[in-house]
Amino acid sequence: MMDGRTVRWPLCGREHELETFAKVLADRRGWGFVIDGPAGVGKSRLADECLARAVRAGFRAGRATASTAAAAVPLGAIAHLLPAGADLSDPVKGFAAAAAALAGPDRRRWVVLVDDLHLLDITSVVLLRQLMDAGLIRLIATIRRGEPASDAVRALAHSDAVRRIELDAFGPEQVEAVLHAALGGPVGRRTLQVLCNASDGNLLYLRELVLGALAAGTLTNDGEMWHLAAGQMPGTTRLAELISDRLDSAGPAARPVLELLALCDPLPLAEAKAATTWQLLTDLERGGLIRTVQDGRRTTVALAHPMYGEILRADMPALHRRALLLDQAERVQSYGARRRNDVLRIATWRLAATGTADPDLLPQAAILASNAHDYEQVVTLLEALPAPHHTTQTRLLLGEALFQMGNWKAAEAALSEADASAAGEREKLAVVLARTANLVWSNAPAAEALSVNDEFSTQAASASSRRILQVNEGFLRIAAGQPAQGLTLLGDLESEPRQAPDPRAWLRAALMKPVGLAVVGHTNQAVAWAQRAHATHLQIDHAVPAFQPALQRIPLVLALTESGQLADALTTGKSAYAQLTDSSLIARAWMALFLGRAQWLAGHPVTARHWYAEAAALARTIDHAMALRPALAGLAACAAILGDLNAAETALAEQHITPLRTTGLLSPGEEHLGQAWLLAARGHLAQARTILSQAADTARSTGHLTCEALLLTDVARLGGAQSVAGRLADLAQECDGIFAPARARLAEALAANDPDRLLSAADEAEALGADLQAAEAATAAATAWRLAGHTRRATAAANQAAAALARCEGARTPLLAAAPAAAELTAREREVSLLAAARTTSKDIAQTLSLSVRTVNNHLNHAYSKLGVTTRRELAAALGVKGAWPEPRTLES
Repeated sequence: MMDGRTVRWPLCGREHELETFAKVLADRRGWGFVIDGPAGVGKSRLADECLARAVRAGFRAGRATASTAAAAVPLGAIAHLLPAGADLSDPVKGFAAAAAALAGPDRRRWVVLVDDLHLLDITSVVLLRQLMDAGLIRLIATIRRGEPASDAVRALAHSDAVRRIELDAFGPEQVEAVLHAALGGPVGRRTLQVLCNASDGNLLYLRELVLGALAAGTLTNDGEMWHLAAGQMPGTTRLAELISDRLDSAGPAARPVLELLALCDPLPLAEAKAATTWQLLTDLERGGLIRTVQDGRRTTVALAHPMYGEILRADMPALHRRALLLDQAERVQSYGARRRNDVLRIATWRLAATGTADPDLLPQAAILASNAHDYEQVVTLLEALPAPHHTTQTRLLLGEALFQMGNWKAAEAALSEADASAAGEREKLAVVLARTANLVWSNAPAAEALSVNDEFSTQAASASSRRILQVNEGFLRIAAGQPAQGLTLLGDLESEPRQAPDPRAWLRAALMKPVGLAVVGHTNQAVAWAQRAHATHLQIDHAVPAFQPALQRIPLVLALTESGQLADALTTGKSAYAQLTDSSLIARAWMALFLGRAQWLAGHPVTARHWYAEAAALARTIDHAMALRPALAGLAACAAILGDLNAAETALAEQHITPLRTTGLLSPGEEHLGQAWLLAARGHLAQARTILSQAADTARSTGHLTCEALLLTDVARLGGAQSVAGRLADLAQECDGIFAPARARLAEALAANDPDRLLSAADEAEALGADLQAAEAATAAATAWRLAGHTRRATAAANQAAAALARCEGARTPLLAAAPAAAELTAREREVSLLAAARTTSKDIAQTLSLSVRTVNNHLNHAYSKLGVTTRRELAAALGVKGAWPEPRTLES
């Protein structure tokens, strides 16, 4: 259990600045190092680390903190650094006394840290400059950007012998590194995004937000990652005081416009100016409290930091808040509400002020929110609409928004009401499309969604309606794990939406068709369709609002992965994930799942584990078993090859109790990956191969050919290459792209144990970005060369394997397990040894491998002799088997 008292805030992301300081410290001509930046970006923390490094380099250290109060007394901030009794009234004598005292008998140089140098009095600045000129001290100083400073401070800070660096707020990657180090583990992507947005990269604010969330119990660890609960995030009293002091510095005249922005930003410049004066707005911008954004001819004004609004709203009395919101709504309405989103703004403000709004206004506002893919706002607006004012359209809009948020039951309830009130074939068709999508993605059996589609298809009178329902059935069947049937129905899908009877139905079909193409092995077509669908969606998004265009990137990630373009898949997926809105939980879950899968195939188990854990957390939030089960399987597989067998077991236990009523986009066979790799990690290679082979049969039966190829490749990697090489060769003929042939050639090389072919397979895997397979193939080649007596070639292959393995984040697989030590073992000795190293008894090994106990013991004795070990614990160490044996107890334990 971690709380605010136990969090250690590390210095991450400032490596470049520390390297710069090291150069300054080593340069005899360097006088100082000045860190310039806004409040809260970590200037003092960086300065502290610089001081500590100087001390480790042999310098004496002194430090001072300048302040307005200390500046009223000459030398007030640094008096404690000067010798007692020094005559400071005489500059010459004072300098001489300070110089003599600082020099000391051993002539060790001093480094002095001054925090907030801009507040230092002139006398202190002059003395420090003299001591620096004399080479007696090195200066480390911080300056708050934008604060006034004396001419003496500016002259010192801009001196040629002082290195000045600009320190800015952290970006997402730096924030992630800090949080990981501080919390002792990774944070979920949504949590990272929330904390980045709330802190705006300000480390001081970030620290207080995290401490507040830990204290409130809203930031918790699920065993894999840290996640922040939905809703408002608490900070600390210190954070509130810091921000309140900052806001108060603007004076009482600025309060009205700051409060208005806290409730209504961003505001058009004209509306902000109506609430205050031009001069005050200019002063607030100069003081860093507000910011202006130019978008074409439109200029908007907003608070400079998200936390400013949080604090202002928290301090605002309810009646005052109500008055501000209603006044602003009246003001915009009096202008004629001419801007595109004015209706949404007015409705939102009135709803926040009074809990209600004009019933005629709420549906219009909800449509605008839906067009912006803000589904939470849609739900808020339409749930406030009185029941008598609901129509089929409003219920349909509400149901679709709830579906996008993964609230299946509420969505079905709203859509059932829409169905009951629908009049005419067009309205009923729209409801059917929404209901079937909600049903197929929920935990309901796929047959329910297909039944709703079929039932209306028999009732539809028009040819266009029947065509739309045919396309919808294709969408549903691919989503339900029936790619061949779905592709047959979508075989003549129009190339663009304007040729189709319903553009929204076309967009959904174009979302799912590349998924079907990818899993049946037509990866080139899948990539082309996914790219076309995304480009088209971007063009018509405002005219034909449906789901977010970024969703079209999900099948593209899968298609790029299966075609062997792993790097492009990862780049595309990460970019699209950042574009998906917070309320699109179902889309985020699937994108995270496919990113985890791509990273797994790339051989990066730590990163893959993080994405799988993200997908699992999102799927749990919305009770989405279709995505949760494969996410848990991937998580277990990653944990297993990282040696974290307990975590693998935990993930598999959750998977076991998670019901599955429909198969989903991937073959259900892939859900056995975690179980197989956990068995492999324990040395049960034969059982692992059996499970994977059965899973591959399942994938073949459902038409998921690329899933079958993935599973059979793992069979080959676990010692079954001879049994699967033929089928993988057939799949290489059936599937296009470069991944399938590469998998087949790897299996053939492993089956033949041909070092030249293995190295060729390693090169091919490396070109794909499949680092772990490259390392395994090169390792196998090194072993084969070593057994053949070609030491030089073996060394070269081992070096190639090591280079690939360095990118694999600590992965350990049977092909990699202590390859040099195991090189002399036969295949059977190696298999028996791995089982024994995993604490399997000789009797159980014999039953597993259909051998006699005596034969098992003979194999073990040969292995012991070849490896120079005498116990199974030593055998595990020699073979690199992790987690099977507890650490030996020491005297201290």
